[in-house]
Amino acid sequence: MQLGMVGLGRMGGNMTERLIEHGHDVVAFDRNPDTVAAAASGGAKPAETLESLVAQLTAPRAVWVMVPAGAPTAATIASLADLLEPGDTIIDGGNSRYTDGQRHSATLKERGLFFVDAGVSGGVWGLKNGYCLMVGGDAEAVGRLEPIFVDLAPEDGYAHVGPSGAGHYTKMIHNGIEYGMLQAYAEGFALLEAAEELQLDVHAIAALWNHGSVVRSWLLELTEMALENPAEFSQIKGVVEDSGEGRWTVEESVQRAVSAPVIAASLFARFASRDNEKFAARIVAALRNEFGGHKFFTESPAAERAEEAAGPQAALSMEGAATDDGA
Repeated sequence: MQLGMVGLGRMGGNMTERLIEHGHDVVAFDRNPDTVAAAASGGAKPAETLESLVAQLTAPRAVWVMVPAGAPTAATIASLADLLEPGDTIIDGGNSRYTDGQRHSATLKERGLFFVDAGVSGGVWGLKNGYCLMVGGDAEAVGRLEPIFVDLAPEDGYAHVGPSGAGHYTKMIHNGIEYGMLQAYAEGFALLEAAEELQLDVHAIAALWNHGSVVRSWLLELTEMALENPAEFSQIKGVVEDSGEGRWTVEESVQRAVSAPVIAASLFARFASRDNEKFAARIVAALRNEFGGHKFFTESPAAERAEEAAGPQAALSMEGAATDDGA
């Protein structure tokens, strides 16, 4: 199947590679020509502009947008809408707020275009293991794109979860749960580390719990990996950013009067981490790097915040906190 991919950062680049491995025809665009060249060397058809990308696609076209949520995504969708024709589809695979997806869907529908929102989980491991896909949108458009979704996902790792907005809403709640799980592991291992008189080997305990324990999970496997090299772990500064999904989840809990104290507390713990370097915060920072390639800071997060503030022009060649497991 043919697909246009806009944004070739951590996620978009790996998704492009996985689709090509499964025999799909991918036309790839990014504002960074080096990432386009890298995708082309792997079998993608390069595009120097959005116009070039659309021109290489056959109707009904499908274009997957993998750029940061908010203004960069909105600007990209608006540009594509001016280039595409009725019957074509735009897929937003970033961590956009679900209400943005609902708005995009309504606007594009007036122009005869389809909109699909795809919540994507799997992080930097998705290339090898596949991505869990939570897809929202019109059944006709989703059905036509199903070969793409099936090949990006592992077995039983894709579902059409509802109408426009449902995919991103589901991913938002997924990431809210992730916040709580990360914090629970972090606090538990901090308590193990604090019992200095017992001389506990936290790496060995993580490995132990991954065999038959009721708290075993992929996140615990990543904890084991993060703790394997004490020297490397000691360089991690426990400053934990948040992508926005946790905040949105807490806001939804307030709006819908659904109690979510664990998720709320985990969000507040991230805020606290920016003032105090704690072992628990370093665990969360290390795990985010293990599963999603999220940067951890050895000095200050100021540089990353400056990068994220670079705006829509720079954003098409980075994915930052707005895509995939942006927990």
